[in-house]
Amino acid sequence: MENTPRNHSLRSDSAGTPKSSDLETRLADGALWLTLNRPETFNALTGDMITGTLQHLRTISARDDVRVVVLTGTGDAFSAGADLTGDHPEQNYDAGSVDAANHVVRAITDLDKPVVCGLNGIAAGVGMSVALACDLVVAKASAGLTLAFTKIGLMPDGGATATLAASVGRARAMRLALLSDVIGAQEAHDAGLVSHVFRDAEYEAGLATIVARLAAGAPLAFAATKKAVNAATLAALPAAFQRERAGQSMLLRTGDVAEGMKAFGEKRRPRFEGH
Repeated sequence: MENTPRNHSLRSDSAGTPKSSDLETRLADGALWLTLNRPETFNALTGDMITGTLQHLRTISARDDVRVVVLTGTGDAFSAGADLTGDHPEQNYDAGSVDAANHVVRAITDLDKPVVCGLNGIAAGVGMSVALACDLVVAKASAGLTLAFTKIGLMPDGGATATLAASVGRARAMRLALLSDVIGAQEAHDAGLVSHVFRDAEYEAGLATIVARLAAGAPLAFAATKKAVNAATLAALPAAFQRERAGQSMLLRTGDVAEGMKAFGEKRRPRFEGH
Protein backbone atom coordinates (compact mmCIF):
# COMPACT_ATOMS: atom_id res chain seq x y z
CA MET A 1 0.00 0.00 0.00
CA GLU A 2 1.83 3.06 -1.22
CA ASN A 3 0.14 5.46 1.20
CA THR A 4 0.88 3.44 4.32
CA PRO A 5 2.52 5.64 6.98
CA ARG A 6 5.81 3.90 7.36
CA ASN A 7 6.40 5.06 10.88
CA HIS A 8 3.49 2.83 11.92
CA SER A 9 3.88 -0.10 9.53
CA LEU A 10 6.07 -3.01 10.57
CA ARG A 11 7.60 -3.15 7.11
CA SER A 12 11.37 -3.43 7.37
CA ASP A 13 11.96 -1.42 4.22
CA SER A 14 11.07 1.82 5.96
CA ALA A 15 13.38 4.72 5.30
CA GLY A 16 15.81 6.15 7.80
CA THR A 17 17.00 4.80 11.12
CA PRO A 18 15.06 4.37 14.35
CA LYS A 19 15.01 7.22 16.82
CA SER A 20 17.40 6.46 19.63
CA SER A 21 14.52 6.96 22.05
CA ASP A 22 12.50 4.18 20.37
CA LEU A 23 15.22 1.52 20.25
CA GLU A 24 17.97 1.86 22.80
CA THR A 25 21.22 -0.09 22.45
CA ARG A 26 23.82 -0.78 25.09
CA LEU A 27 26.93 -2.96 24.99
CA ALA A 28 28.13 -4.18 28.37
CA ASP A 29 30.47 -7.05 29.21
CA GLY A 30 29.89 -8.91 25.95
CA ALA A 31 26.11 -8.45 25.95
CA LEU A 32 24.30 -6.25 23.44
CA TRP A 33 21.06 -5.01 24.94
CA LEU A 34 18.36 -3.94 22.48
CA THR A 35 15.59 -2.21 24.41
CA LEU A 36 12.24 -1.27 22.92
CA ASN A 37 11.43 2.13 24.36
CA ARG A 38 7.95 3.38 23.52
CA PRO A 39 6.36 2.76 26.92
CA GLU A 40 3.50 5.15 26.17
CA THR A 41 2.35 2.69 23.46
CA PHE A 42 3.39 -0.43 25.40
CA ASN A 43 6.36 -0.65 23.00
CA ALA A 44 4.18 -1.13 19.93
CA LEU A 45 6.52 -1.82 17.04
CA THR A 46 7.15 0.63 14.21
CA GLY A 47 8.89 -0.07 10.93
CA ASP A 48 11.92 1.92 12.09
CA MET A 49 12.21 -0.19 15.27
CA ILE A 50 12.04 -3.37 13.19
CA THR A 51 14.67 -2.02 10.80
CA GLY A 52 17.00 -1.10 13.64
CA THR A 53 16.61 -4.47 15.32
CA LEU A 54 17.31 -6.25 12.03
CA GLN A 55 20.38 -4.13 11.34
CA HIS A 56 21.87 -5.16 14.67
CA LEU A 57 20.93 -8.83 14.44
CA ARG A 58 22.35 -9.17 10.94
CA THR A 59 25.76 -7.69 11.82
CA ILE A 60 26.34 -9.30 15.21
CA SER A 61 27.83 -12.55 13.86
CA ALA A 62 30.91 -10.63 12.73
CA ARG A 63 31.37 -8.83 16.04
CA ASP A 64 33.79 -10.40 18.48
CA ASP A 65 32.74 -7.95 21.18
CA VAL A 66 29.19 -9.38 21.31
CA ARG A 67 28.68 -12.81 22.85
CA VAL A 68 24.97 -12.63 23.65
CA VAL A 69 22.00 -10.45 22.62
CA VAL A 70 19.21 -9.34 24.95
CA LEU A 71 15.86 -8.12 23.64
CA THR A 72 13.74 -6.37 26.25
CA GLY A 73 11.41 -3.44 26.76
CA THR A 74 10.74 -0.52 29.06
CA GLY A 75 7.66 0.12 31.15
CA ASP A 76 4.81 -2.32 31.63
CA ALA A 77 5.22 -4.24 28.37
CA PHE A 78 7.80 -6.11 26.37
CA SER A 79 5.82 -5.24 23.25
CA ALA A 80 2.14 -4.89 22.42
CA GLY A 81 2.91 -5.97 18.86
CA ALA A 82 2.15 -3.96 15.74
CA ASP A 83 1.24 -0.30 16.12
CA LEU A 84 -2.48 -0.17 15.31
CA THR A 85 -3.05 3.47 16.14
CA GLY A 86 -4.56 5.93 13.69
CA ASP A 87 -7.89 6.33 11.93
CA HIS A 88 -7.36 3.43 9.51
CA PRO A 89 -5.04 0.94 11.24
CA GLU A 90 -5.88 -1.78 8.71
CA GLN A 91 -3.88 0.25 6.19
CA ASN A 92 -0.82 0.12 8.43
CA TYR A 93 -0.55 -3.67 8.38
CA ASP A 94 -0.01 -5.56 5.14
CA ALA A 95 1.96 -8.45 3.67
CA GLY A 96 5.10 -6.35 4.02
CA SER A 97 4.44 -6.17 7.75
CA VAL A 98 4.25 -9.95 7.90
CA ASP A 99 7.53 -10.18 6.00
CA ALA A 100 9.17 -7.79 8.43
CA ALA A 101 8.13 -9.87 11.42
CA ASN A 102 9.38 -13.01 9.70
CA HIS A 103 12.74 -11.37 8.95
CA VAL A 104 13.24 -10.55 12.63
CA VAL A 105 12.30 -14.03 13.77
CA ARG A 106 14.56 -15.60 11.13
CA ALA A 107 17.44 -13.32 12.17
CA ILE A 108 17.01 -14.39 15.80
CA THR A 109 16.90 -18.12 15.07
CA ASP A 110 19.72 -17.97 12.50
CA LEU A 111 22.09 -15.92 14.66
CA ASP A 112 25.02 -18.05 15.85
CA LYS A 113 24.92 -16.42 19.29
CA PRO A 114 22.38 -16.80 22.09
CA VAL A 115 19.44 -14.39 22.05
CA VAL A 116 17.64 -13.81 25.35
CA CYS A 117 14.22 -12.22 25.71
CA GLY A 118 13.98 -10.19 28.87
CA LEU A 119 10.21 -10.46 29.31
CA ASN A 120 9.68 -7.40 31.49
CA GLY A 121 5.91 -7.26 30.90
CA ILE A 122 3.16 -8.28 28.53
CA ALA A 123 4.08 -9.58 25.06
CA ALA A 124 1.16 -9.46 22.64
CA GLY A 125 0.68 -10.22 18.96
CA VAL A 126 3.94 -10.13 17.04
CA GLY A 127 5.60 -9.13 20.32
CA MET A 128 4.85 -12.65 21.53
CA SER A 129 6.09 -14.06 18.23
CA VAL A 130 9.44 -12.33 18.71
CA ALA A 131 9.69 -13.51 22.31
CA LEU A 132 9.03 -17.13 21.33
CA ALA A 133 11.82 -17.00 18.74
CA CYS A 134 14.44 -16.21 21.37
CA ASP A 135 16.64 -18.97 22.75
CA LEU A 136 15.81 -18.19 26.37
CA VAL A 137 12.87 -16.22 27.72
CA VAL A 138 13.53 -14.80 31.18
CA ALA A 139 10.27 -13.49 32.58
CA LYS A 140 9.22 -11.20 35.37
CA ALA A 141 6.56 -12.96 37.45
CA SER A 142 3.98 -10.30 36.60
CA ALA A 143 4.61 -10.61 32.84
CA GLY A 144 2.29 -12.39 30.45
CA LEU A 145 1.85 -13.52 26.86
CA THR A 146 -1.04 -13.37 24.41
CA LEU A 147 -1.14 -13.90 20.68
CA ALA A 148 -4.23 -11.69 20.34
CA PHE A 149 -4.33 -11.92 16.52
CA THR A 150 -7.75 -13.55 16.30
CA LYS A 151 -9.24 -10.77 18.41
CA ILE A 152 -8.79 -8.45 15.43
CA GLY A 153 -9.63 -11.00 12.75
CA LEU A 154 -6.07 -12.07 11.90
CA MET A 155 -4.02 -15.25 12.35
CA PRO A 156 -0.70 -15.55 14.19
CA ASP A 157 2.39 -14.64 12.21
CA GLY A 158 6.09 -14.11 12.89
CA GLY A 159 6.50 -17.90 12.80
CA ALA A 160 4.36 -18.30 15.91
CA THR A 161 2.31 -21.14 14.43
CA ALA A 162 5.56 -23.15 14.41
CA THR A 163 7.39 -21.89 17.50
CA LEU A 164 4.30 -22.11 19.70
CA ALA A 165 3.44 -25.66 18.67
CA ALA A 166 7.09 -26.69 19.05
CA SER A 167 7.04 -25.43 22.63
CA VAL A 168 3.66 -26.52 23.98
CA GLY A 169 2.12 -29.06 21.58
CA ARG A 170 -1.01 -28.89 19.46
CA ALA A 171 -3.73 -28.66 22.13
CA ARG A 172 -2.19 -25.76 24.02
CA ALA A 173 -1.13 -24.09 20.78
CA MET A 174 -4.72 -24.18 19.54
CA ARG A 175 -5.97 -22.74 22.83
CA LEU A 176 -3.56 -19.84 22.74
CA ALA A 177 -3.89 -19.20 19.01
CA LEU A 178 -7.68 -19.51 18.68
CA LEU A 179 -8.85 -18.04 21.98
CA SER A 180 -6.01 -15.52 22.39
CA ASP A 181 -5.92 -16.27 26.11
CA VAL A 182 -3.49 -14.27 28.23
CA ILE A 183 -1.09 -16.69 29.87
CA GLY A 184 0.81 -15.60 32.96
CA ALA A 185 4.56 -16.03 33.37
CA GLN A 186 4.39 -18.99 35.71
CA GLU A 187 1.85 -20.87 33.60
CA ALA A 188 3.95 -20.07 30.54
CA HIS A 189 6.99 -21.52 32.30
CA ASP A 190 5.13 -24.65 33.32
CA ALA A 191 3.90 -25.06 29.72
CA GLY A 192 7.39 -24.65 28.26
CA LEU A 193 7.01 -21.20 26.71
CA VAL A 194 9.53 -19.42 28.92
CA SER A 195 12.75 -20.71 30.42
CA HIS A 196 12.96 -18.73 33.69
CA VAL A 197 10.61 -16.79 35.97
CA PHE A 198 11.78 -14.41 38.68
CA ARG A 199 9.84 -12.46 41.25
CA ASP A 200 9.49 -8.89 40.11
CA ALA A 201 11.97 -7.59 42.70
CA GLU A 202 14.52 -10.23 41.65
CA TYR A 203 13.97 -10.09 37.90
CA GLU A 204 16.71 -7.65 36.89
CA ALA A 205 19.36 -9.42 38.96
CA GLY A 206 18.23 -12.82 37.69
CA LEU A 207 18.28 -11.71 34.08
CA ALA A 208 21.72 -10.15 34.51
CA THR A 209 23.09 -13.37 36.01
CA ILE A 210 21.86 -15.49 33.09
CA VAL A 211 23.19 -13.00 30.54
CA ALA A 212 26.58 -12.95 32.28
CA ARG A 213 26.75 -16.75 32.20
CA LEU A 214 26.10 -16.76 28.47
CA ALA A 215 28.59 -13.96 27.80
CA ALA A 216 31.29 -15.91 29.66
CA GLY A 217 30.43 -19.25 28.05
CA ALA A 218 31.92 -21.15 25.11
CA PRO A 219 30.73 -19.34 21.95
CA LEU A 220 31.49 -22.18 19.52
CA ALA A 221 29.66 -24.68 21.70
CA PHE A 222 26.71 -22.33 22.04
CA ALA A 223 26.53 -21.82 18.27
CA ALA A 224 26.63 -25.55 17.55
CA THR A 225 24.06 -26.29 20.25
CA LYS A 226 21.65 -23.62 19.06
CA LYS A 227 21.92 -24.79 15.46
CA ALA A 228 21.26 -28.41 16.42
CA VAL A 229 18.30 -27.71 18.72
CA ASN A 230 16.67 -25.40 16.20
CA ALA A 231 17.16 -27.94 13.42
CA ALA A 232 15.43 -30.56 15.55
CA THR A 233 12.52 -28.39 16.70
CA LEU A 234 12.00 -25.64 14.13
CA ALA A 235 12.43 -27.44 10.81
CA ALA A 236 8.88 -26.38 9.95
CA LEU A 237 9.57 -22.68 10.44
CA PRO A 238 10.21 -21.72 6.77
CA ALA A 239 6.97 -23.39 5.66
CA ALA A 240 5.15 -21.68 8.55
CA PHE A 241 6.37 -18.29 7.31
CA GLN A 242 4.88 -19.04 3.88
CA ARG A 243 1.55 -20.27 5.24
CA GLU A 244 1.24 -17.32 7.60
CA ARG A 245 2.01 -14.82 4.85
CA ALA A 246 -0.57 -16.38 2.52
CA GLY A 247 -3.22 -16.62 5.23
CA GLN A 248 -2.59 -13.14 6.56
CA SER A 249 -2.63 -11.62 3.06
CA MET A 250 -6.08 -13.12 2.51
CA LEU A 251 -7.40 -12.05 5.91
CA LEU A 252 -6.13 -8.50 5.53
CA ARG A 253 -8.56 -8.00 2.64
CA THR A 254 -11.61 -8.92 4.73
CA GLY A 255 -14.19 -6.77 6.41
CA ASP A 256 -13.60 -8.66 9.64
CA VAL A 257 -10.06 -7.29 9.92
CA ALA A 258 -11.21 -3.73 9.23
CA GLU A 259 -13.87 -4.17 11.93
CA GLY A 260 -11.46 -5.87 14.33
CA MET A 261 -8.87 -3.12 14.09
CA LYS A 262 -11.49 -0.38 14.30
CA ALA A 263 -12.97 -1.99 17.39
CA PHE A 264 -9.48 -2.29 18.89
CA GLY A 265 -8.93 1.43 18.46
CA GLU A 266 -12.37 2.21 19.89
CA LYS A 267 -11.83 -0.20 22.81
CA ARG A 268 -14.98 -2.20 22.14
CA ARG A 269 -15.84 -5.77 21.26
CA PRO A 270 -15.71 -6.36 17.47
CA ARG A 271 -18.70 -7.63 15.53
CA PHE A 272 -17.35 -10.20 13.11
CA GLU A 273 -19.56 -11.29 10.20
CA GLY A 274 -17.28 -13.70 8.36
CA HIS A 275 -16.60 -11.68 5.23
